[in-house]
Amino acid sequence: MIENLPPCPKCSCEYTYEMNALVVCPECGHEWVPAEAVAEGGGEVAGERVVKDAVGNVLQDGDTVVVVKALKVKGSPSGIKAGTKVRNIRLVDGVDGHDIDCKVDGFGAMQLKSAVVKKA
Repeated sequence: MIENLPPCPKCSCEYTYEMNALVVCPECGHEWVPAEAVAEGGGEVAGERVVKDAVGNVLQDGDTVVVVKALKVKGSPSGIKAGTKVRNIRLVDGVDGHDIDCKVDGFGAMQLKSAVVKKA
């Protein structure tokens, strides 16, 4: 949920509200996605997304990380153990908070959440 909703780009109404992923103006009925409005308007520059690990270190593509807690893997009798090293990660806009794309030895390609890893 957005704390400070932007005013309507068409009529400048301050009383906008959020409806799912859209922001809606009650006066003129205009609907828009706030990220698109920032990119189109050019007033604010949309900053790069910063992904941090479990202890607050900033992660980048190609980093090596260590899993900090045991993870269950669907379809596998054993999960990923804490302390497993994962090399050459790739940051992605994943589903449900999974923002790291990687290959884990013994499991193959998968996505992890940045909250369960720390930079090695």
